[in-house]
Amino acid sequence: MFDLSTASLIIFLLLGLVLLGFHVAVALGVTSAIGIYMVTGKLRIVEATLASTAAEAMRDFTFAVIPLFMLMGEFIGKSGAISDIYVAINKGLKRIPARLAIATVLGNTVFSFVTGVSIASAAAFSRIAYPEMKAHRYDRGFSLGAIAGSSCLGMLIPPSVLMIVWGILTEQSIGRLFLAGVLPGILLATLFILYIVGVAIFRPEMVGEGKRHVDPGELDPTLDSTRAKLPPIQFATSMVGVIGIVAAVLGGIWFGVFTPTEGAGAGAALALILALLKGMNWRGFIDAIYSVGKTAAPILILLLAAALYSRTLAMTGVTNAIRSFFVESGLDPFMVLTIIILVWFVLGMIIDSISIMLLTVPIVEPVALAFGFDQLSFAIVGIIAIEAGLLTPPFGLLVYTVKAAIQDPEVGVQRIFLSSIPYWGIMLFAVLMIIAFPQIANLLPNALM
Repeated sequence: MFDLSTASLIIFLLLGLVLLGFHVAVALGVTSAIGIYMVTGKLRIVEATLASTAAEAMRDFTFAVIPLFMLMGEFIGKSGAISDIYVAINKGLKRIPARLAIATVLGNTVFSFVTGVSIASAAAFSRIAYPEMKAHRYDRGFSLGAIAGSSCLGMLIPPSVLMIVWGILTEQSIGRLFLAGVLPGILLATLFILYIVGVAIFRPEMVGEGKRHVDPGELDPTLDSTRAKLPPIQFATSMVGVIGIVAAVLGGIWFGVFTPTEGAGAGAALALILALLKGMNWRGFIDAIYSVGKTAAPILILLLAAALYSRTLAMTGVTNAIRSFFVESGLDPFMVLTIIILVWFVLGMIIDSISIMLLTVPIVEPVALAFGFDQLSFAIVGIIAIEAGLLTPPFGLLVYTVKAAIQDPEVGVQRIFLSSIPYWGIMLFAVLMIIAFPQIANLLPNALM
């Protein structure tokens, strides 16, 4: 077993490569190879470990969950069902202040149940919601902050890519993780809505004071349905289709009808049927496949490198060394948790969420368990804390996604970052609530599985 100095060398080598601009997968692979060589002193063992890890990863059907769930969300997005639901929610909230921003949060909540990627939510609602809020004279920064902030729900409400990755890294039940994210996701959405209503009451100018000022040239012509009357049959088809898919897939996983991989496959097939019924053409089908492949392939390569990294940590004793260091440090458990969360926040400023998870979870989860923290609630705390990094400068991937999607030169990235700060603060508050009341995450998994 390595001592702490050797463990530190491996960790700082990894972080150094990442900060120097190396791709995270390359940094993980190089660090793993060096770590294994330091333990064994034989290059042949390094090669054999890499080969066996890759072979096992390719045979593991769990890895197929990510592209299949992403494909399900992509097909539903192409069907236009989410736009229909957003329009219906908007019309149903006529008498509520800031209804467009609230409809954005509720729409993102629904969309989160069919896609596990926050970036997809941010891109979709930038097109769906922003033109309408702009037409109603909402403050542009406030509008985009609501879109970027509520898009974070995509990584917390199942099926979430981050939950799948966390489950793979920690060998937890993905079904239980999915259930654990439902109540925290609803809690977070509720807190977002309360903040929006508060802004509407105390600063009505931020939500246009309810006055409509439409400049037809400002609106995307593909979004005419947001201004026209939505036919009841169109809304019913979209709502029944989305709810039916979510209920069938997640219900089947939770009640043991099929595995997460089988559920993801069934969800993708059902979503394809819905998209075809709603008029998706061959071009839309190809675009959906291409989009998923472009997004999922780097994630799967990262997971392969992370599997090798986890083996390296076990072989070199790095995890045990770090766990022993914290256990013997005399620190209070909540001080240790605070340090872990601060590390996640800092890393969130410079690298993406999945990379943060791959770099840190194999190390910090054993530390948290050694201090007696509940495994499921710690996973949810970690996912929220890591996801908050998508709103923090200078990386802030959600903010840049929103900026790219709106193509509005009058709104700078800095303004979107500033408007996203309240949502970051709300996420931090949700983290504190789950730490204080871990049953928020444990209630549904313990009741249904």
